[in-house]
Amino acid sequence: MDALDIQILQSLGQNARRKASAISQEINLSVSAVIERIHKLEDSGIIQKYTTALDQKQLGNDISAWMEVCLEHPKYYDGFVARVLQTNHILTCHYLTGDFDFMLYIVARSSEALETIHRQIKEIEGVSATKTHFVLKTVKEHTCLLPEIV
Repeated sequence: MDALDIQILQSLGQNARRKASAISQEINLSVSAVIERIHKLEDSGIIQKYTTALDQKQLGNDISAWMEVCLEHPKYYDGFVARVLQTNHILTCHYLTGDFDFMLYIVARSSEALETIHRQIKEIEGVSATKTHFVLKTVKEHTCLLPEIV
């Protein structure tokens, strides 16, 4: 991956629907070369998917929170993960080191809806403790870190 690939990724990171012709003008490379580089980035797995960024508040999800979850024993890992994968309000789940085993990012319509989700999580077999942090405001949110162009 070189500086041109990074510029292409920066452009797609700002708008994944950006046309190759617009990117080519921006980085001074032919359209066919941009398309070829994008295909190589896809084939190598650097570009894994194209997605949309949605405003959760406009979709009616006024509450977001980070929830730390502790399991009694590692034997409960598979069951917990299966339930998390079935819960739409959990947008991200990270397996951690430290005092807690998982960090969940949850969105909900209201504090009452979050309470329901919280109870459902606490009812999962093996969950021994949770700690919830309400998000007041998101200051920065990016999906990836690109290498610097040198």
